Amino acid sequence: MQTHHHWLDLPPEAQGASVAMGNFDGVHRGHQRVIDLARRDGADLGIVCFEPHPREFFAPNAPPFRLMSSETRANRLTRLGVQQLYELPFNKALSSFSAEEFAEQVLAAGLGVRHVVVGADFCFGKGRQGNAQILRDLGRDLGFDVTIAPLLAHGDRIFSSTAIRKALSEGRTRDAADMLGHWHRIDGEVLHGEKRGRDLGYPTANMSIAGLHPPRFGVYAVLVDVLGGPQRGQYHGVASIGVRPMFGENLPNLETYIFDFNGDLYGQHLSVALVSHLRDEVRFDSLEALIAQMDADSREARAILKTL
Repeated sequence: MQTHHHWLDLPPEAQGASVAMGNFDGVHRGHQRVIDLARRDGADLGIVCFEPHPREFFAPNAPPFRLMSSETRANRLTRLGVQQLYELPFNKALSSFSAEEFAEQVLAAGLGVRHVVVGADFCFGKGRQGNAQILRDLGRDLGFDVTIAPLLAHGDRIFSSTAIRKALSEGRTRDAADMLGHWHRIDGEVLHGEKRGRDLGYPTANMSIAGLHPPRFGVYAVLVDVLGGPQRGQYHGVASIGVRPMFGENLPNLETYIFDFNGDLYGQHLSVALVSHLRDEVRFDSLEALIAQMDADSREARAILKTL
């Protein structure tokens, strides 16, 4: 997949795609329906999205809400066969474009799109003045087709990022996965930590969750993809998300212990899938009690992951 961070000066081979457009936070089943409708013979499959998320731009001090970092989203879109990712900079300049200016300057002149698919609730342009029907009318004049995808529902439930956030906040990983169409994943670089896990017999790969909607704090059975390096591959493990109450006040992070693994992962990128919430984060009276519980967590996680 080729990633582009602006609509200007694109090489000819990056233009003329059939694109799905939106924020695609979570890339859930509803998003996947929109993407599938953008597949066209003879044209690259593209995604038009925005970074940062417009909600982050307009409310920078709001609590973290994103289900995916831009890295996780790109990894998921690659798995779906996307060939061109247009990750446009959402800034003061872009937010001031009218609906007509966005369609003319970005979609038609810049990206040269052949076909655009948006959800029925899509809005764009300064003050959200444009909607899916307006985009269809503009596309007719500018030379690209527009498909409006209906919202995807299961029974009386709409597949939405809001519903997925709620499920993750409650530790309902399988309900979240049902709406996503895949396990919820946290991707990122392995950072240096306090290295306490090594002393406890459980060396962990530490990753930041800054900027992401935090799942329920606690311990999870996880699937781990090491995305590069000599240890590249898929593994099973157990992970903790939280503030580590045994060791003072800390920023929330993700610490993953990979079963039967030897190697140095510092600086490597991991993709950690949350399969099952085992228990909440608690403070133990002693390190011995903590280690005993970690032993039990590992046994339970191994048993769960063995059934997948």
